[in-house]
Amino acid sequence: MSINKNGKDNNMNNRSSIRQNLRICIYIIIMSFMTWNLTASKPITVALVYTVTTPELKADVVREIREQVGANAKLLTYEVPEAFEEIKRTGRVTALPTAQIIGCYMRAIEEGADVILSICSTVEDIAYCAQDVALYTGIPIIRVNEEMCREAVRKWKRLAIVSTFPTSLAPTRNTLEQVARELGKEVEITEVLVEGGFGMQADRLKALITEKIQKEAHNADVILFTQGSMAYCEPYIEEKLQKEVLTNPYFSAKAVREALVRKGLLPEE
Repeated sequence: MSINKNGKDNNMNNRSSIRQNLRICIYIIIMSFMTWNLTASKPITVALVYTVTTPELKADVVREIREQVGANAKLLTYEVPEAFEEIKRTGRVTALPTAQIIGCYMRAIEEGADVILSICSTVEDIAYCAQDVALYTGIPIIRVNEEMCREAVRKWKRLAIVSTFPTSLAPTRNTLEQVARELGKEVEITEVLVEGGFGMQADRLKALITEKIQKEAHNADVILFTQGSMAYCEPYIEEKLQKEVLTNPYFSAKAVREALVRKGLLPEE
């Protein structure tokens, strides 16, 4: 009889343990759902920091961000043309435009940004210098050309970088060289300036780019457009020159998504 009693006691203990474990599992599931629901109810906020813009640039950036982050993402748009004009005037990044751009990052953080995309390639080095602020605040500041440069360095050696602004070439070269050091790669960089192309009518810009880069394209493994405003020319140039072209709206939006995944605000694909 005592054996049977002990067996009953063991069964009761097992059942009690199972019920307790089930309660814990149900509690975890409910709490996880509530946490996800609270997170999902707040739209992801992406800050887009421009200097000078074109309609094509804005359209490409917004389209890529929506595709990567979702149609419901809240977009905060900032434009700081005075920073670009000062850099253009002096030919270098001085204290004034640096303060203007970093001040814009801070304003975006104050206004609730989950991530900041710094879109102008001319101020790429400013965004690089602000990375400690990004780490300290928990708000990533994405450099517009970094992921594009990383892709280029991973796959190719001879890189042609093309810009309509001279102030955009050096920061992109800096990013390529920095990424190459990180990846332990050697790269050969050729710079091509398509002067006067910014804001030009689409067909004229495509023809001008083709004319300016034919020689360099022949000797390069890949072409990188340093400015998002040139992105719409990509299919035409690829077909015309039979050379792969990388543009930053896609790659920078991809980097924004990856930053949000790391923060737990988007699921991994």
